[in-house]
Amino acid sequence: MKKKKWPFIYVAVITILTYIPILLTVVYSFNASKLTSVWEGFSLKWYRELFRDRDLGEALINSLILAVLSCTFAVLIGTSGALGMSRRKRKLNEAVAYVSTLPIMIPEIILGIPFGMVTLVIAHTTFCVPYIFTMVRARLVGMDHSLEEAALDLGASEWQVFRDVILPQILPAILSGVLLAFAMSFDDVVISIFVTGPKVNTLPVKIYTKLKTGVTPEINALATVMLLVILLCLAGVYSHNHHGKIEADAENLHRRRRL
Repeated sequence: MKKKKWPFIYVAVITILTYIPILLTVVYSFNASKLTSVWEGFSLKWYRELFRDRDLGEALINSLILAVLSCTFAVLIGTSGALGMSRRKRKLNEAVAYVSTLPIMIPEIILGIPFGMVTLVIAHTTFCVPYIFTMVRARLVGMDHSLEEAALDLGASEWQVFRDVILPQILPAILSGVLLAFAMSFDDVVISIFVTGPKVNTLPVKIYTKLKTGVTPEINALATVMLLVILLCLAGVYSHNHHGKIEADAENLHRRRRL
């Protein structure tokens, strides 16, 4: 019994240590004090300050636009590269696959060419491509290519094969890569500092620069709002999937009754 309790205790401790910082961030977003380490009472002051702060809102919008554009280009490049490599079996494939992951590992300062939003998108796309490329390539390795051959034998064009056979199978891998790439792009500080211009600011860079003057609970309020949006999105996805599963089960039961 003691041996069975240890894994549960270990998981419980890790879970608590993981979520306590998030809980404290949410709690101190309602703090009346300007200091994040001193509690002076409940207040919505910092939420009002958050919605009045145009610079922070502009930085958030810039970060969202940057992440979306970077992920879009990364999907096109990474998916095309993975499909191309899966079609041509060559000795250099493994070397090319290794080289394609280098943007994840190279020092981030190397990508620094100050300009503005254009170079931000180029730099972020560069390190987002490997995440999607790796995911899609791994999925293509495990695919049954006889389905493509069967579709071609039945008269489907290459575009129809990609749309109806390949894309549905690699779509989960693409979405997984996009979520990871989006998180990395949205959260990036180092590359953004070196490639952004004076007129463009992203949210991580904005928060980083605030460290010099002191971070107020306004950032806690922003983090709380973002957390709430994420939780609502997850709840919506879960509800949609659960509803779809119920409908599918009901349809299967209806078919069995007919038989």
